[in-house]
Amino acid sequence: LCGGNGTPLKNGKMTNLNKEIFGKEVEISDEQKQTMEVIANVKTTVRDSRFPTSNQANNCWNRYNEWLLCVKNTGDEEGCKNMRQLAVSICPTFWSEKWDEEREEKTFAGLQA
Repeated sequence: LCGGNGTPLKNGKMTNLNKEIFGKEVEISDEQKQTMEVIANVKTTVRDSRFPTSNQANNCWNRYNEWLLCVKNTGDEEGCKNMRQLAVSICPTFWSEKWDEEREEKTFAGLQA
């Protein structure tokens, strides 16, 4: 079981995972702390009932274009970064990279933002 912040629970109490594994507190670097923070905040897209099959290609395409629609409507790419995260979490990396390049070259077949 895990607590709301992903910390393991033991007998209903939060525990230090390093202490559980190694039997002692383990020092970690600032870089490791930053990496752990990034990992803790990674989220994937929720199940979308419009795409019930295991092939998520259409869901990927939709999420990417929904992010572009957000950017187009708000003009704020930073404000839409959570939608970008949803798109890249479900899309193969080479697809989103290819689409980003196509957008730069103005050859992207989807929404133009």
